[in-house]
Amino acid sequence: MNWKKTWALAAGLLLAVQTAVVPGAQAAPNEEIEIILDGQPLQSDASPYIVQGVNVTMVPLRVISEGLGAQVNWSSSSGTVTITAQDKNISMENGGQSAMVNGKSVRLDASARMTSGRVMVPLRFVGEELGLKVDWQASERVITLSSGKEGASTGGTTSSGGGSSSNTTTSNNPGSVDTNQGINDEEQTSVTSPSTSTNESSSNSSQGNVVQVKASTSMRGAWISTINGDWPSSAARSSTEKQKQEFTKMLDDLQGMGINAVFVQVRASGDALYPSNLVPWSKYLTNTQGKNPGYDPLKFMISESHKRGMEFHAWFNPFRANSTGTTSGLAANHVANQHPDWIVKNGSQLYINPGIPAARQHVIAAIMEVVDEYDIDGVHLDDYFYPYSGTFDDDATFKAYNANKISNKGDWRRDNVNSFVRDLGKSIHASKSKVQFGISPFGVWRNKSQDLTGSDTKAGVTAYDTTFADVRTWINKGWIDYVAPQIYWSIGFPAAGYDKLVAWWSNEVKNSDVKLYIGHSPYKIGTPEKGWQSAEELIKQLKLNENYNQIKGDIYFSAQHLRKNPYGLIQLLQNYYQ
Repeated sequence: MNWKKTWALAAGLLLAVQTAVVPGAQAAPNEEIEIILDGQPLQSDASPYIVQGVNVTMVPLRVISEGLGAQVNWSSSSGTVTITAQDKNISMENGGQSAMVNGKSVRLDASARMTSGRVMVPLRFVGEELGLKVDWQASERVITLSSGKEGASTGGTTSSGGGSSSNTTTSNNPGSVDTNQGINDEEQTSVTSPSTSTNESSSNSSQGNVVQVKASTSMRGAWISTINGDWPSSAARSSTEKQKQEFTKMLDDLQGMGINAVFVQVRASGDALYPSNLVPWSKYLTNTQGKNPGYDPLKFMISESHKRGMEFHAWFNPFRANSTGTTSGLAANHVANQHPDWIVKNGSQLYINPGIPAARQHVIAAIMEVVDEYDIDGVHLDDYFYPYSGTFDDDATFKAYNANKISNKGDWRRDNVNSFVRDLGKSIHASKSKVQFGISPFGVWRNKSQDLTGSDTKAGVTAYDTTFADVRTWINKGWIDYVAPQIYWSIGFPAAGYDKLVAWWSNEVKNSDVKLYIGHSPYKIGTPEKGWQSAEELIKQLKLNENYNQIKGDIYFSAQHLRKNPYGLIQLLQNYYQ
């Protein structure tokens, strides 16, 4: 995130099953949880896991369809899964806090959620609604389900070989669903009601039920910056254990305040938080660029996030080569040393020149290493295309690489960025269709004074004219799965009001398949800027968002500013999300 300049210038579908767990008996790494139904083990195509903090066991949808014999229907167009077993009907939103049971709202301790391309659901809740008795044996890591009749299953029939009795509209594998599907605006629901019991003695004696699960529209993300000090701390550099401890503690803190996804900066300056064949190790791991930290931080972070049912999005600064204007301290295999002809100095930073096709392809190749090798939920880019200010000397590049003979340099620069976004999106989805691709541009596309279709703002810079980010084209062409504009101003802010920009962006994605997440600025709480003298400003923004069906969630910059709890923000977020 280019937050300093911004400030200065103005989840296949998985069902989650609730299980009462002995306090502290949370799943250890690589420790399997076994599920037994009427004396027979149930097979699972994805490992069940426990949501820490709420002690809820999550299982994949296939366990519900094949194991429990319920009929499952997945509609990709509406993002809805229906599980039917006679006279019960239960619907859950991914990330929501309630379920609908035969039209009545029931509070959940953990919601349905998308994890690694599969839908997970709370086991106790679904099991008991299907008429099963659920028992958790912590010491043995075993969940026992009983239908009251040995060898029987609830609702439909299952073969002795464990075959599925479900009927699906789009796939023979209801546990593996494309995560790019969203919910139609008219199908969103709001549910509030009493809490379900998670006591071990609780059970539902009724047999034959229907469960309907709806994919969530509620992204609640936090950016985790390496270059700005979210993680790892300076004290943890060169210490694998401290880095791991800090990251897991941060995840627990974030999840405790309602966050369900993290956007981790894995490429800050032409480097990597993972072993790469193309770029050097980040200096933020060891204080020395190119030095192996002794473990794979990215693999560790993804694993820890998914254990908690949190999405992991890999955040890349695409064209920033170095946060200083020199090559001092850069590893021999850094792009600025290997291809100095690709580098443009802009003030105190080095940029990879987006106008050079080979340079663009290098950045795409570095990102695709992560897509191909890691179980990420998304690829996320920030606004590092062309710089916000200063002189960017690309006259020679403009002449040398202008196959389309574009006469205006601004249009040529936008074409360069468009080519990059289009090609990267194609590469990502060709490799893994479930991986989401999103970008977080500057919060103002264009002012109305520059373009009658722009926003009613007076921003000193804009995405279109300053960083040459043609976001409207990305949306209209469907090159991205979501857009997350950095709307870092308060409601009613004179030059760029949050309220005006939220309305503008909501209209911009209307009638498209591109989801809209809003980028928020908790780092401004307590600063002198208009509107930020109270943490209530952020809650007012979240409530304002409820008026727009196009808004599918929020992302906060950044994790450290959430954890600092400015003016009681954590409790306010907890209250809001609950």
